[in-house]
Amino acid sequence: MGKFDKYKIDLKGMQADSVTYEFVLDNLYFSHIDAPEIQKGKVNVVLTVKRTSRAFELNFQTDGVVWVPCDRCLDEMELSVSSTDKLMVKFGQTYAEEGDNLIIIPEEEGEINVAWFIYEFVVLTIPMKHVHAPGKCNKAMTSKLNKHLRTNSNDEDGDESTYEPEADVVVEEDAEEQIDPRWNELKKILDNN
Repeated sequence: MGKFDKYKIDLKGMQADSVTYEFVLDNLYFSHIDAPEIQKGKVNVVLTVKRTSRAFELNFQTDGVVWVPCDRCLDEMELSVSSTDKLMVKFGQTYAEEGDNLIIIPEEEGEINVAWFIYEFVVLTIPMKHVHAPGKCNKAMTSKLNKHLRTNSNDEDGDESTYEPEADVVVEEDAEEQIDPRWNELKKILDNN
């Protein structure tokens, strides 16, 4: 039995017009899926498969929590995930993905494995930037970051009291030092016209 056999949905042998499946995605699932975004979690998925006249409609309801690394301190942080997603599946000659939510599977196989689709739905609920709440980051990592953070040239070893985790750091230098003298000559030409 393969790692993801329990996520196979037999569409060809479906007897009723609507069938409901329930899955629990645990740490083992996330380690088997072998993708870098999520390594741990506990997510409940309810999948309802409806047969329509020309296709199968798969509705996924996903709710739970996942642990991802904080972008700032790299410690794990807990994120809640919740989504409602839909996938349409049709029979055809060969496997193909058309559009955002249409999958064509070979009719002789008659089944689809939804393990990867579920993972993608979970990943899409995670925000691009994930950081701990202010003050919750790993203190040791924050102090090391502060050592290397220099906001101006007078800072010798990174003053920890000036570091604000949620503020974007902008390093400004004297603008006159950065201007190429050739630009000043070009400005004179513009001013004369």
